[in-house]
Amino acid sequence: MSPRLTAAVPGGVGSGRDQPRCSSPGRPGLDSARPGVRPLHKALLPGQGLEAAIIGEVHENITLHCGNISGPRGLVTWYRNDSEPVFLLSSNSSLPPAEPRFSLVNASSLHINALSLQDEGNYTCQEVLNETRWFRVWLQVASGPYQVEVNISSSGRLPNGTLYAAKGSQVDFSCSSHSWPPPMIEWWFRAPSARTEPFGNNLTASLFTLLLMSQNLQGNYTCLATNLLSGRHRKVTTELLVYSPPPSAPQCWAEMSPGLFMLQLTCRWAGGYPDPDFLWTEEPGDVVVGTSKLGVEMLNQSQLSDGKKFKCVGSHIVGLESGASCVVQIRSPSLLSEPMKTCFVGGNVTLTCQVSGAYPSAKILWLRNLTRPEGVIQPNGHYLITQSGQSSTLTIRNCSQDLDEGYYVCRARNPVGVREVDIWLSVKEPLNVGGIVGTIVSLLLLGLAIVSGLMLYYSPVFCWKVGNTFRRQDGGDVMVLVDSEEEEVEGEEDAAEEEEEEADEREESPKEITKYGHIHRVTALVNGNVDPVGSGLQALQDDSSEQQSDSPQEEDRPV
Repeated sequence: MSPRLTAAVPGGVGSGRDQPRCSSPGRPGLDSARPGVRPLHKALLPGQGLEAAIIGEVHENITLHCGNISGPRGLVTWYRNDSEPVFLLSSNSSLPPAEPRFSLVNASSLHINALSLQDEGNYTCQEVLNETRWFRVWLQVASGPYQVEVNISSSGRLPNGTLYAAKGSQVDFSCSSHSWPPPMIEWWFRAPSARTEPFGNNLTASLFTLLLMSQNLQGNYTCLATNLLSGRHRKVTTELLVYSPPPSAPQCWAEMSPGLFMLQLTCRWAGGYPDPDFLWTEEPGDVVVGTSKLGVEMLNQSQLSDGKKFKCVGSHIVGLESGASCVVQIRSPSLLSEPMKTCFVGGNVTLTCQVSGAYPSAKILWLRNLTRPEGVIQPNGHYLITQSGQSSTLTIRNCSQDLDEGYYVCRARNPVGVREVDIWLSVKEPLNVGGIVGTIVSLLLLGLAIVSGLMLYYSPVFCWKVGNTFRRQDGGDVMVLVDSEEEEVEGEEDAAEEEEEEADEREESPKEITKYGHIHRVTALVNGNVDPVGSGLQALQDDSSEQQSDSPQEEDRPV
């Protein structure tokens, strides 16, 4: 995007052109045209005699010729024509010159030493030979440019004198020079690795403004002042840098320095031009730790403690005066692991060590034997060490009771502190699983045989009836338990009559006939199945139906 440009021009309007930035500082320089005086016969004008225009420069010498005539010359007299002719010099030696600066050359030409601006004007040469002739000469005196002054309104100046402006700001440019007549002013811009280009199309501008500075407008600005009368010119080149602060906040972190067991603090604040400055302080108290352009500081262990905070403050030349900051808090490591592990001879076992809370990250080592912690375990065919983040595992292959049983040490270390945890490894002979299972089965079978024998010994009738019932019912869920007792002695004669009455009453209702003289029914409900109960009872009644009339009726009594 091209910048907006405003300009004040003597006879023209300048315009700006967008260019890339540059990097090298510029120095003002001066450049002169032709040394000495160069008289120019610009033209011969009609009038009373010949007229010529001669240009000279201040402090130089010049010679005005009396016509372009060769051969013998007559009496020559020089006048200056202002409001009235003023005598200057004559070839008549009796007439002294008006000033010692005037002299005749070749008895006809006027030589003036040390020209000044007051010498500019019309001069007349009168020659009297056979006739009187007049020759007129117009003398123009040029001065400068002797000094070119460039003013660029910017944000500041570096110690080496280079100017800089903030990105997006407005910058005013002006150029002036002491010269007569007033010089023509031109502005030229040169970016790095680019050719010099003018502002505008051959137009001049002594004043102009860039309303929106951008990075590609960084470069060398040259003001060229030219005296159009003498052709002499001078120029001044000034470098202008365009700076921009980083757009985001700084980022800082801590890490273990490579090769040295020290803490390295790093601060980065990207996106700005030029690079910012960094200041590291210890919090609280704002104790200065160090300053640098790189934002890196190295601290030894004597400067560290668990939980300490360090603050990085970034400052930019065109940024906020307070700058921007970030904070780092360092922590010593904490360890978590199982205190005991078991491995069978010939098997594999994995020990795990987990680090937490460490900042910067801790280095994890495995050591063998508590009495010799310096014995660091190295990975080989017997030991396999893996690490993922802050978790480390040690795998021991083909465990041996003589070589591998004992203490193992997991050590975590960072510049802030060191932590260790001990793990006891027990190596055992493998168990005979087949023998154990066989023993348990044998004990179960033995117990079952003992229970079965006891049941057969103490209740043979019960077992026979239960087996008989199960065989008829194909494994039903209801058992009918029977128990027989010896017949009781018949009661007294009075009770016989009552029994006969009861027998008569039973003849009118359905009769229950038992197989034995005195039977007590006990019904057991198994697994909630009630249906087989009737079937079992009916079976018992069928067995005792043949003895219905012969069996004496006895009074039931509880078992």
